[in-house]
Amino acid sequence: MRARDLVVESFLVGPLQMRCSVVCDRATGDTVVIDAGDKPERLIAWIDHADGTGPNWSSTESEHKAGDRQVVALLNTHAHFDHSGHVPTVRAHWGVDWWLHPDDAFLQSLAAEAAARWGFPPLPEPAIADHDLEHGQVLDVGSLRFDVIHTPGHTLGGVCLRLRVDGGADHLFAGDTLFAGSVGRTDLPHSGGDFDLLARSIHAGLWPLPEDTVVHPGHGPLTTIGHEKRTNPFVGEGAGEHGTFGRGRYA
Repeated sequence: MRARDLVVESFLVGPLQMRCSVVCDRATGDTVVIDAGDKPERLIAWIDHADGTGPNWSSTESEHKAGDRQVVALLNTHAHFDHSGHVPTVRAHWGVDWWLHPDDAFLQSLAAEAAARWGFPPLPEPAIADHDLEHGQVLDVGSLRFDVIHTPGHTLGGVCLRLRVDGGADHLFAGDTLFAGSVGRTDLPHSGGDFDLLARSIHAGLWPLPEDTVVHPGHGPLTTIGHEKRTNPFVGEGAGEHGTFGRGRYA
């Protein structure tokens, strides 16, 4: 993926302001949507028609025109309902396949039930993944290539998706594994949360990445691997081998 052709857009959607990431190769128009959890009409209007409320953040100021993008895949970092609840809606609209780690299949089956329990608007019947994400997998979807890093701890099947970029910094779509100054909670029901496991996942899977890697967390501001490795109070260099505090801040 050439840096000059890359477009990454952040849409903060739903009551929890979850980050849905839209990744596009301008050279081909191939587009991947990561964590399509809410506001499907907003995503569809922008991607298909360059209309409506656009992204909250974009990596480029280049113009987007109706018809210049083609969604080729849906990916998820994990299966909490705010990240996966409206996958059925966008999958039906674009007619593309959806990837999820199999260890989150049970959690995904509870998406509509969990949203109702938290008092959120009704969700469609939970989707079943077309394909499994696996640790170490190199996933080619259209002209876009992602490295899959399994990072359990927030959920059993949580993954981070690394987009390697030629001529620029890589991008990591981290879901709720790692945030700017925090990590994902490990106390949510039916999720398999475990802080020690989460800390090990981050230390082993994320800290070896290039320090300029841009991190797109599931909530909150963007950050970089180097900044979090040095300063994150939960799992950074000052937190020790197993991390501290025992739980993160965001859902």
